[in-house]
Amino acid sequence: MQKAEIRYLDRTAGWFIQDEEGFHFLYDQAYLDSKDARPVSLTLPLRAAAYSSRTMFPFFDGLIPEGWLLAVAERNWKLDPRDRMGLLLNCCRDCIGAVSVHPVIME
Repeated sequence: MQKAEIRYLDRTAGWFIQDEEGFHFLYDQAYLDSKDARPVSLTLPLRAAAYSSRTMFPFFDGLIPEGWLLAVAERNWKLDPRDRMGLLLNCCRDCIGAVSVHPVIME
């Protein structure tokens, strides 16, 4: 299992998880309770229930670099281009825009 903290404007907005059943995104309850909570994507509106999919959500997949920048990341960090979660965790801490992805160390 791999897990990431998803931040919106440097606030914890939710958690993105990959496990044997697929991908899951869950908004953080404190974030949902705040009066200025905004969805991380129009395709992931605010709600308490988790979103689940067998494949990576297009919004998160779209954060992963492409082209020559992806090639640099693959070469320098020895990442498998088919490991979308690994690419997301390694390449998307400092994305353009309001959303960032921060790996969570699982014990």
